[in-house]
Amino acid sequence: MPIKSEKGCVVPMRKEHTKIGVLGDRATVMGFAALGLSAYPVEDGAEALRVFRRMTRSDRYAIIYVTEDLFAPLAQEISKYKDKADTAVIVIPGREASKGLGLSALKQAVERAVGIDILAE
Repeated sequence: MPIKSEKGCVVPMRKEHTKIGVLGDRATVMGFAALGLSAYPVEDGAEALRVFRRMTRSDRYAIIYVTEDLFAPLAQEISKYKDKADTAVIVIPGREASKGLGLSALKQAVERAVGIDILAE
């Protein structure tokens, strides 16, 4: 089934490219595993980088959720996917208090798509 990117391009959806993965601390990702998502608990930024690269190279994941505490060590890798239609990388809060990184990324994506910040307070 084809999907449309935010720029209106049609991207064919491969059958194997339909998984959703979650990368983060064990306490956070195991809750997602209970919902049927692929969970990847990691201990630190170096391990997260190895796992993230393996996930993106596998070409299986349409969506990869990454907890906020891993955003800093993965920022350069995550930036490679900000404009790609076939893999969405979404930053989510972890077990710690939210740092606002997910909302910030959402605001930037909306601003790119519509040209103005419609989520301004």
